[in-house]
Amino acid sequence: MNQQTPQEWAQAAQQFQQTLSDSWAKAMQGLPGAGLGGLGQSLPEAPSPLAFSPEKLKTLQEQYLQEAQNLWSQSTSSAMNGKPDGLPKVTDRRFSAQAWAANPAASMTAASYLLNARTLMGLADAVEADDKTRARVRFAVEQWAAASAPSNFLAFNAEAQQKAIETKGESIAKGMQNLLHDLKQGHVSMTDESLFEVGRNVATTEGAVVFENELFQLIEYKPLTAKVFEKPFLLIPPCINKYYILDLKPENSLIRYAVSQGHRTFVVSWRNPDESLANKTWDDYIEDAAIRAIHAVQDIAGQGKADGQINALGFCVGGTILSNALAVLAARGEKPVASATFLTTLIDFTDTGILDVFIDESFVKYRETQMGQGGLLKGKELSSTFSALRPNELLWNYVVGNYLKGETPPPFDLLYWNSDSTNLPGPFYAWYLRNTYLENKLIKPGEVTVCGEKIDLSYLDMPVYIYGSRDDHIVPIGGAYATTQVLPGKKRFVMGASGHIAGVINPPAAKKRNYWVREDGKLPKTSEAWLAGAKEQPGSWWTDWSDWLKGHAGKQIALPKTYGKGAKYKVIEAAPGRYVKAKA
Repeated sequence: MNQQTPQEWAQAAQQFQQTLSDSWAKAMQGLPGAGLGGLGQSLPEAPSPLAFSPEKLKTLQEQYLQEAQNLWSQSTSSAMNGKPDGLPKVTDRRFSAQAWAANPAASMTAASYLLNARTLMGLADAVEADDKTRARVRFAVEQWAAASAPSNFLAFNAEAQQKAIETKGESIAKGMQNLLHDLKQGHVSMTDESLFEVGRNVATTEGAVVFENELFQLIEYKPLTAKVFEKPFLLIPPCINKYYILDLKPENSLIRYAVSQGHRTFVVSWRNPDESLANKTWDDYIEDAAIRAIHAVQDIAGQGKADGQINALGFCVGGTILSNALAVLAARGEKPVASATFLTTLIDFTDTGILDVFIDESFVKYRETQMGQGGLLKGKELSSTFSALRPNELLWNYVVGNYLKGETPPPFDLLYWNSDSTNLPGPFYAWYLRNTYLENKLIKPGEVTVCGEKIDLSYLDMPVYIYGSRDDHIVPIGGAYATTQVLPGKKRFVMGASGHIAGVINPPAAKKRNYWVREDGKLPKTSEAWLAGAKEQPGSWWTDWSDWLKGHAGKQIALPKTYGKGAKYKVIEAAPGRYVKAKA
C-alpha cells in the first residue's frame, strides 16, 4: 500500500468542488420520494455550475488535505504495526460495533467516508446562493452521503460480515427472507408488524362510534371517572396518518389520559381515502368533517350550536384544519369552542423547516396539474417523505439490520403506527400546498376563502394552549410558536423536549424528558426570545395542559347514561371502528 503524496491529496480535494457542482442536480432529481410527498420527482433544474465562497473553499481544502494526510499516516502506521487501535476513534453509531474497530481496513473505510461526508457538507455550506438553493444542495448531499455509507453494503460492513461468519451464513439467509417479505409488503419493516393489531393491543381505549360519514367516524369514549366535566372534549388528529398515535397503549395514550381526567372525550377517526374520495377538497374536510364533528359533539352533549361550547384539540395538520373550521364558523357568527389546543401545528407557514426547500411555484403547479382535479397522493409517498427527512434513523438503519444482519426489528408500537400509512385526496393536497406552504395565506385576513367564507383568524379570540417540540423537524419550534403572534385571545405556550411525536406522546407516569413554561405570560415575537425567559420543568407537559384545560371545562356533572344521543347519534360499532383499520 503506497502512501499518496500531498499533491495527490490536494488534487482530490479540488475535485470535490466539481463533483458537487456537476452531480447535485442529478442527486436531487433522483431522490426516491424526497420532500413533501415525492417532491424529488419534479424539482426545478439546479444552477450549474455552482459558485463557492473562495475563502470557505480554501479553508475547506486545507482542512481536508491536513485531515486526509493524518488519516493516511495513521492507517499506514497501523498496518505496519498490525494494530488497529492506531486509527482515530469513530464515534458514529453506524460504525460503533467492535467489529469495525477490530478490522483496520474497515476502520479506514469508515474514517475515510466520514471525512469525505464532512467535506461534502462543508462544500454545500460554502455554496454562494440564496438560502433556499443552499438548503436544497445540503439536503441532496445529506441524502447522497447517507445512501453511500459503507455500512449499507455487505462488502464493506465488518459487523455484518462477522455475524455471517458466526452464524455460518444464517444471517444472510434470514436477511434475504426479510428483503423478500418487505418487497411483498411494499415498505421497509421498522418493527415486527405481526405483533400488533389495531383494536387488540393498540387503539384499545373503550368507546363506540356514534356517527360516521364518508370522511370520518366520530368515536366517543367510556368515562373513567365518577363524574365528567360539562363541556365535552373533541380531538382532531392529522389526516395524513391514523388517530391512534394518540391511543397506542393505555400507559401512553393521550386519549385515555384525557378520559381519566374527567373529560367526556371524542375523537375524529379519518377514513383512509380510496378512489371514491379522490375528488375531495380542503373545503370538504373542513365542512363535512371538522365542522360536522364539532356540531355532532355539541348535539350529543346537549349543547345548542349558538351558545353551547366544547373544548377542542388539533394535532399537526389536524390543528390547521381546526383553525380553519373555527374561522369559518366565526364568519358565520358561531363560536362553538370554549378553548382550543394546538399541538405541533402550523398556522403561520413562515418557518416550515426542511420541507420548505422543495416548495416553489413550479412544484405546486406540477402537483395541481397532476392531481388538483382528482387523484390520490399515495401513503407510500408520504411515508418515504418523512423517512427522507431522517434517512439514517428511519431508512438505512433498518436496511442494514433487516437485510445485512438478518435481524427482526423489535416490537415498537410507535413504529408500527408509523408504517400504517394513509392516502390523501389530490385536490385537498394541492390546495394545502399552495395556500399554506407556498403562499402562507391563512394569516392574511380575507385572503383565502374556505367553505364560501373569507376567513380571518383574528376572530378566534378563545383561550388557546399552544405546544411545540424543541427538536421537531416537521413543525419547527419557531413555526409552532408563531401561532402565538396570530391568534388574539389569551394564550399559553409550552415547549416540550424531543421531536414531533416523541415530544407529544410523553405520559406523566413515564417520568421522562422535560418541558419549558413562562409564567410571566409574555409572548415576544420569536421563540428564542420566549425561551430566554422560560423555566425548565421536569417530566411531562401533559399535567400542565390538563390543569389548564380543566379551567375551561365547566362544572362536573353526572355521567352520560349511554353513548351518543337518540337515533341520530346511536352506536354504530365499538371503538376503534372500521375506518382506522383500512390499509392504504
